[in-house]
Amino acid sequence: MFTNRVIDGRYREKREWLTVILQMRYSVIPAIIFRVTFCGFFGCLISLLNYFNFPVTLPAKSSIVPSLVLGLLLVFRTNTAYERFWQGRQLWGKIVNTVRNFARQIWVSVEENEPADRKVKEEIMRLLVAFAIAGKLYLRGQSVNRELEGYMPQQWYKKLKTMNHPPIHIAFWISDYLQNEYERGCINPYQLTAMFKLLDRMVEALTGCEGILNTPIPLAYSIHLRQLLLIYCLSLPFQIVNEFHFWTGIVVGLISFTVFGIEEIALEIENPFGYDPNDLPLDDICYTMQRNIEDLITLAPSVRHWKCTAVNSEMHHF
Repeated sequence: MFTNRVIDGRYREKREWLTVILQMRYSVIPAIIFRVTFCGFFGCLISLLNYFNFPVTLPAKSSIVPSLVLGLLLVFRTNTAYERFWQGRQLWGKIVNTVRNFARQIWVSVEENEPADRKVKEEIMRLLVAFAIAGKLYLRGQSVNRELEGYMPQQWYKKLKTMNHPPIHIAFWISDYLQNEYERGCINPYQLTAMFKLLDRMVEALTGCEGILNTPIPLAYSIHLRQLLLIYCLSLPFQIVNEFHFWTGIVVGLISFTVFGIEEIALEIENPFGYDPNDLPLDDICYTMQRNIEDLITLAPSVRHWKCTAVNSEMHHF
């Protein structure tokens, strides 16, 4: 399910410059190749008509769609999409940071008055990862699946499958656990308040992701931009055929590749929570949290350990 990709934004491995250029998986070429080819062939057709003296030329300065206007629209479109992408990454970074702090506070602060308390703490800490995974599935429009089954008791998993918003229900379980531990005297009011604030941050971050997902770029803007791009690329051969002659098709293809590529990049990253190669690596982010929690459970001591160590040290001193 998970891969070993790094989530620090760098290339996954060192590649030569030419190798990066030829990388097709993360490129938008497969998505725009048909449009680029069509515009290129249309440019070739116009060059043939011009060769046979058909009146197909337009003055170079009489651009139907001014290049400056189109450029500004593309810049705005791309910047808006990247802002959504970066905001999504910041929100998931907030989830990661909060889960780490939350798990550390649970592991260290919650007293273990009974032998079974350790197991319950481990279950709750794994629920923090389950919250992130459930959030990922929710943002991708997926229902609860076996990816979550190993992070909670079977009866909880079955209950979660019936919920309309699984992450919120997991947050409820965590808050219920904290309240119960407070009533048992395992945490004090200040610790309870601090942990509830961390839980609130997790829910707020997920709500922010939902805001990105449920507020797409206005359809009218996307339609109008695509119409202008098509008009620009199809009118371009008439303006440059006198200068480029039989090279018109290639030039039009290259220009079409540029403008269609920029628009496609914006389209791909405006929803950063999906499965596109350039979307956020949510599987890897969740896997990182899972490893952090499991390491903490395995290696980090509890308060009880330090108390026992201190008592033994004093007895040894006397």
